[in-house]
Amino acid sequence: MSATTEGAIKAFLEGLGSGVPAFRDGPREGQAPPFWVIEQQDVRVNAVPAGDFGAPDAEVNVVEILTVDLIELARIKTGPKTTKNAQRYGLAEVTAKALHGCRLPAAPGPITAVRFRDIDRFPIADNRVRSSITVEVHRPLYASEVIPA
Repeated sequence: MSATTEGAIKAFLEGLGSGVPAFRDGPREGQAPPFWVIEQQDVRVNAVPAGDFGAPDAEVNVVEILTVDLIELARIKTGPKTTKNAQRYGLAEVTAKALHGCRLPAAPGPITAVRFRDIDRFPIADNRVRSSITVEVHRPLYASEVIPA
């Protein structure tokens, strides 16, 4: 079990069998592409009213917004004047489809929904291609987030 949602997504991505390692908040130094980077962007907490306003049994939901970035090499050198494409076309889309609707079994608590919102592609820079998947993770507020340890 992971301690964070980012860790649960890391475990999920590495369990897909693509052979691409995943990291939270950045790769280790010297890591060669391709790799995934998972970062939390935003957390929204809201209460779902259960009867009267301020009911103590109101369900409290959390929506975490995360980005899952795929970093790949654009081209690799095959000879003195030749290169070939190194990008794995479709990997970001296949991963977004796998994330959409999954339950993240390694999450620190129950997950009610995972939804992918979009995929952004960024121009090639330094021979690297970046595809960024935005993901929403819906879950209840965990007791460990409320009760001090």
